[in-house]
Amino acid sequence: MTSILTNSGAMVALQTLSSINNDLTDTQNAISTGREINTAKDNSAIWSISKVMEADAQSFEAVEDSLSLGAATVGVALAAVEQVSDILNDVREKIIQATGENVDRTAIGNEITQLTGQIEQIIDAAQFNGANLLDGTTVDGTETELTVLSSVNRSSTGIAISNITVPAQDFTTNLDLTDIDLTDAGTIDTSLQNIEAHLTTLTTSGAVIGAAASRIDTQMEFIGKVKDATKEGIGALVDTDMEEASARLKALQTQQQLGVQALSIANSSPSTLQQLFR
Repeated sequence: MTSILTNSGAMVALQTLSSINNDLTDTQNAISTGREINTAKDNSAIWSISKVMEADAQSFEAVEDSLSLGAATVGVALAAVEQVSDILNDVREKIIQATGENVDRTAIGNEITQLTGQIEQIIDAAQFNGANLLDGTTVDGTETELTVLSSVNRSSTGIAISNITVPAQDFTTNLDLTDIDLTDAGTIDTSLQNIEAHLTTLTTSGAVIGAAASRIDTQMEFIGKVKDATKEGIGALVDTDMEEASARLKALQTQQQLGVQALSIANSSPSTLQQLFR
């Protein structure tokens, strides 16, 4: 039945064209923003997952900053350990020289005094952002160890924080070279034993700091990879496949043109009824 009051063909064509226009708008938005899913209404489940992953990615960036700061602090301390080690070896060499009979022990003692002062200056300067791992029993006057944020872990029970700790090394006390005395053969022999003990203390403390530096570097590399993988995962979930979207856009534009034509044909159908009344 044909009716001039109800044009079913036009209604169907209009609904189809409206659906095509909606899809076309969504595709254009996806292309212009670069994201297939921009809001929760696009896909609530995927949007929710992506937001959690974005929060994790930001957390990893904070961890990277903390690790970088820790690496710099430990790196300064490690450089100081290397420098002090060289100076202690020089002191040891001077003490051995003092064991000779025809030497100026006073001059050698003065040289050792200068080297001792140099060690003290290095220890005092081995700080980064107010944290010094070498000049006492505390890192900053309060904490006995440097705490470096190393990871933020998400689980079903919530968020867990992991840290790398680097204990303070008291070089000021343990490397006190006032026990070096070149007065006679007996004190020189004792001084030689003392400098060996200082070198042992230095290598032990240096190993602790070196191990911490290595662990921080390894964790930085790992966190960087995890952050990159997380961002890639977010992209796989919400980013627009531009090739697919381009093909879809062309198809929808063609459908839109056909829909407009179909609606035009449907709207012109009632006018053919005029022919029946002529």
